[in-house]
Amino acid sequence: MSRLQSNFSNQDVEILSREECHAGFLRVERLMLRHRLHAGDWSEILQRELLLKAPAVGILLYDPVRDEVLLIRQFRVGMLDEQSNPWSLELVAGMVAEGEQLQEVAIREAEEESNTTPTDLIQICDYYNSPGGSNEKITLYCGRIDSENAGGFFGLVEEHEDIEAVVLSYDEVLLAAESGKINNAMTIIAVQWLQLHKRRLLNDWR
Repeated sequence: MSRLQSNFSNQDVEILSREECHAGFLRVERLMLRHRLHAGDWSEILQRELLLKAPAVGILLYDPVRDEVLLIRQFRVGMLDEQSNPWSLELVAGMVAEGEQLQEVAIREAEEESNTTPTDLIQICDYYNSPGGSNEKITLYCGRIDSENAGGFFGLVEEHEDIEAVVLSYDEVLLAAESGKINNAMTIIAVQWLQLHKRRLLNDWR
């Protein structure tokens, strides 16, 4: 068996109880469970809280002609203790409603949050954002845009969005990721992907 493949499956977890303990802007469940150990026996019974979130999509908006990236800046409550400020420079992103297609969500969110309509979407990756305590799964895309007249302030009032769309050069985005000015996983992953695949992307988008 490959070292990349786990010896375990869902059959090696026993859920003894599962109850909702909070339902607000976020949903949280409390689970009592046990799981198989590498030695072959079972763990003690564990209590875990699980943050439930819908799948999400993020999209890196890139202009290959001007070599520019469009990011957005908005308030994030999880960064309240950040020494600089809780306004995060990040990808356009949004949650997936039941029945929606992932690429449709990526395009819709780009239109709502940046007033651009991306084309030629390429899937970057799927990943779990914080699997130690949340089921949130994120799919990342890169999409082609024309950034000539991009930028400004957007977002849906009914969703309490107050979003600044910011156009940066490719070099500025790399520097921001390396210096820590971009400090969220979704954007760092996408920027590093672009750094690795930019030459192939430009060839594909000729």
